[in-house]
Amino acid sequence: MSGPARAEVPEWLVGAQRGKMAPREERGVGATGLAGRLAAARAGALVGREPERAVLDRMLSGAADAPLLAYVHGPGGIGKSSLLRYAAGRAETAGRRVVHLDARFLDADPRRVEEAAALACTEPGAVLLIDSFEHCQPLEPWLRDTFLLRLAEGALVVLASRVAPDPEWSLDPGWAELFAELVVRPLDDAQSGALLAARGVAAEQRAAIVAFAGGSPLVLSLAASVPVPAPAASPLWKPAGDVLTTLVARLVGELPSAAHRRALEVVAQAYVTRESLLRAVLGDEDTATVFPWLRQLPYIEAVPEGLHPHDAVRATLAADLRWRDPERYEDVRVGVSVACLQAVRGASADDALLRVAEWMFLFRDQDSRDDLYDWRAHPHVEDTALRPGDVPDVLRMAAEAEGPTSAKAVAHWVRREPRAFRVYRYSGSATPVAFMAILRLSAPLPEDRAEDPVIAALWDFVEAVAPLGQGEHLGIRRFAVQPGWHQRPSPLMDLISRRTIAAEMRTRGRAVTFTVFEDAERWRRYLAEAGMLEVVAVDVDGRQQHVFGRDWRRQPVEKWVEHRARALAEPVAGWPGLPSAGGPAEERGDGLTRAAFEEGVLEALRTWRTPREFATSVLLHSRLVPPDSADPVAALRGAFTAALDALQVDPAGVKAYDVLTATYISASRTHKATARRLGVPYGTYRRHLALAKERLIEQLLRHLAAPRTSPER
Repeated sequence: MSGPARAEVPEWLVGAQRGKMAPREERGVGATGLAGRLAAARAGALVGREPERAVLDRMLSGAADAPLLAYVHGPGGIGKSSLLRYAAGRAETAGRRVVHLDARFLDADPRRVEEAAALACTEPGAVLLIDSFEHCQPLEPWLRDTFLLRLAEGALVVLASRVAPDPEWSLDPGWAELFAELVVRPLDDAQSGALLAARGVAAEQRAAIVAFAGGSPLVLSLAASVPVPAPAASPLWKPAGDVLTTLVARLVGELPSAAHRRALEVVAQAYVTRESLLRAVLGDEDTATVFPWLRQLPYIEAVPEGLHPHDAVRATLAADLRWRDPERYEDVRVGVSVACLQAVRGASADDALLRVAEWMFLFRDQDSRDDLYDWRAHPHVEDTALRPGDVPDVLRMAAEAEGPTSAKAVAHWVRREPRAFRVYRYSGSATPVAFMAILRLSAPLPEDRAEDPVIAALWDFVEAVAPLGQGEHLGIRRFAVQPGWHQRPSPLMDLISRRTIAAEMRTRGRAVTFTVFEDAERWRRYLAEAGMLEVVAVDVDGRQQHVFGRDWRRQPVEKWVEHRARALAEPVAGWPGLPSAGGPAEERGDGLTRAAFEEGVLEALRTWRTPREFATSVLLHSRLVPPDSADPVAALRGAFTAALDALQVDPAGVKAYDVLTATYISASRTHKATARRLGVPYGTYRRHLALAKERLIEQLLRHLAAPRTSPER
């Protein structure tokens, strides 16, 4: 080999440099010395890993059927080195000599391996431990076919690598009986909590760390070493700064290029990454380069659906990008969201539900969801078309859950639109347990109004506020019936939600869409995040049926999935003109169109600190000001203040409140000065301000759009 000459390193020093000193009798250090205390502390911190430890124990005990070589592998920070230290400690206890090497310092040079591991070739029963073996991976065939054959009688070998072993170990009839592959997987929640307890983390703080760490001992240990906020401050521990830098370096390591980093940023956001999704976000050239590379990474698992990163790596990469480059973070989310839309539209009717679940994964951490939706698979539930034999059960469930009037409406729609219904059953059973229906309507028909009071009230609203144009239609998820657990979160409701979203994403030309909930308060915030505001409430058999809707003509689906993926984006809802209980703008008496109202809001903000100009606001003649107000200017200011205060109730709106208040209410002289005051880059400030204005406008519109209540028909 060419290159500069290297000084020879004694075998004992290789072990010492890597954290494993020579045997105690050679060092003159007893078990109570530093090494002993370190070993005891490390042994006490090793949590779980019972199957792996059992294999190592059998090897070190000399059991006749035990393997002679254990190959431990898993991603960085998963605990491979801890298992090697465990093996070293057990070996010393058994009186075996230990040769502990770190492959990072062997340069994948066979001669250096031979020199450093020489003792294992002469000392019977010695234990050779090689950590970070991925740095010597090219030597794997040489190690298997040449070097290991020279080991002394009874010698054992434990390798630890981020890379899975060469299949030849198992294919070779000789090695197959002597070789054990130990895949080190993430700790479960109980084990993670135990590790944190061993590190002295308070019980009330552990759940937040466990939720982020994804079972990674490295992440758990680093989290235990830094202050953790009180549980009420954040439901999820989010590292920053130096901790993130350490995590990325230890979990991910050096990356070949910027394209490889961008690929990992996509993988961190997508539930699973297929080549088509990566191509949609990165383009053809980069995808051809990086997808094969991704498949080989130790912290990415190839599953039937695509590439799936380990949870700790996913969380760390996402947190690092969001901390490092918030704009890039949102751009990646938008790219993944749009790619998921394309996947939903390109999938079969059944696979579309899986693709929708993958899209929903993007929003799994939104605190306001209150666990209403679970994006994971529910293989024990089947989503099927309505069969003729299902009709009696469907009518029975409707009557049981919502009453006779709803059952009558269901019977009408079963006759008129049977293909609109989906029925849910548990796998292996033919008995329906829930059903839903998505209706496509182009014009109000007298029989529809007569048989279904909710549809009658809805058509009144649509004709008054958002009339359909030529060739347009509306969609409504009219029924979601689950007796005994009606419209409460469940796998059945998850599948109903997925079917509803799939219909919105795949249906072309839909002008407006609606969904009906009886349990409105439970679902209101969830729907608001999707831009669905309540427009009608109807009394049916003494139960309130609440209709929520949005107008796709204001924001098409393609723009919605982009907007939805932005962390601070307020949903765009509303209708042509200004939504209200009194009908469209020209019928309310204030003469304001939606555009005029929005401009009035922005002008009011700009003139907030100049009372004379504020007193000329066009909004003084809007329904934000009661007609009998003694002080219209004060009333308008009060409406704005209430809307700003309401933004703080939603955790996602706190930043909007801060940026609006800093910009207009307690304004600095310039926007750049405001950005400095808020401690954010000017570009980030401008983006936050634009989104904050949208949030405020929508909040003020909600004040105007109180739902109408229609009597039962």
